[in-house]
Amino acid sequence: MPLIFYIDDSKDDLFYLDYMRRKNVLKADLVTFSQPREAWEMLQARHGKGEPMPDLLIADLYMPLDGGLLLIRQISQDPRFAGIRLGVCSGSDAEEDRQRSLAAGAHVFFLKPLNPEDIPLG
Repeated sequence: MPLIFYIDDSKDDLFYLDYMRRKNVLKADLVTFSQPREAWEMLQARHGKGEPMPDLLIADLYMPLDGGLLLIRQISQDPRFAGIRLGVCSGSDAEEDRQRSLAAGAHVFFLKPLNPEDIPLG
């Protein structure tokens, strides 16, 4: 089953996507994080242990401190993580936010709340 890392400071958004996974609407393994730093550390640990990388990592655009774009940029520039598909999500549908996300290295931009049917799993 595909593995998704989802980073969001909103407990409601994290709960919702996990709920969709438990209801089998989202057909993937899901690991959630409330801070980008936690996800970065997990990626490095998994790589160090030779464990599989996530197929998709989705980060919220607007988070306090080190936001999602910093994480996306960091991952996209690190050759160890070249195989991970990167996404950014936001409640904003502003074209500027979409363009900033893609420029940071995201492959896809999602509107919140995330719709499991819109998440590419393959």
